[in-house]
Amino acid sequence: MYSQGQIVGSRAVLKVIVLLVLVVAALHLAYAQESTDSTTDAKPVLPASTGTATDSGKSVAKATPLPATDVPPSRVANVRPDTYIIGDDDVLAINVWKEGELSKSVPVRPDGMITLPLVGEIKAVGLTPIQLQEQIVAALQKVMSDPQVTVTVTAVNSMSYNIVGQVAKPGFYPLTRPMTVLDAIALCGGFRDFAKQKKIYVLRATPDGKQERLKFNYKQVIKGKNMAQNIPLLPHDTLVVP
Repeated sequence: MYSQGQIVGSRAVLKVIVLLVLVVAALHLAYAQESTDSTTDAKPVLPASTGTATDSGKSVAKATPLPATDVPPSRVANVRPDTYIIGDDDVLAINVWKEGELSKSVPVRPDGMITLPLVGEIKAVGLTPIQLQEQIVAALQKVMSDPQVTVTVTAVNSMSYNIVGQVAKPGFYPLTRPMTVLDAIALCGGFRDFAKQKKIYVLRATPDGKQERLKFNYKQVIKGKNMAQNIPLLPHDTLVVP
């Protein structure tokens, strides 16, 4: 038979073993809980970006630049309906309230006339949009009561100039305010890399039907020399930047 001292010793060893098992189980449970929390709180993984790396080593997406366009600028301009004088080749929007069939977009013919339903031919050249509006109202009053008419210039072709050659934005531009050659160059975005800035010229129609060439040396003008070259542009001028 075991002595009392042996029994006590065995019980002490057994308690130590049980305590160690409980500690190991508690540690294992705590580790499992921590792993679960880390998985739950983890941020979603973002897909790889095609952008360049930043200083912090993270890749960030770059905004895609808009494609460059070579579409020439529109000839539409904000004109005052009480002061702008309609010219040939302008495009007018005639709107008659509640009369869709009478509302038209019409070009001004070379003879200065436009044609409208129920009105027929009416002269537009030399009038302001307000004056033309009043004449259309007077004509429509013969066939309907209280017509409401608006006239809008949607394309200024009679008062425009053209820029061609080595500039950023070639095309037609409205000439609704005083414009010099230097102004026009600035408005079109400046020169391209290989523009011959000393050999610019303006092509202008003469009364006898021919064209004259008016030279413009950009290098001189920006230095304040020979400023007479910086002439005001006229309707139908063509500014050439070789």
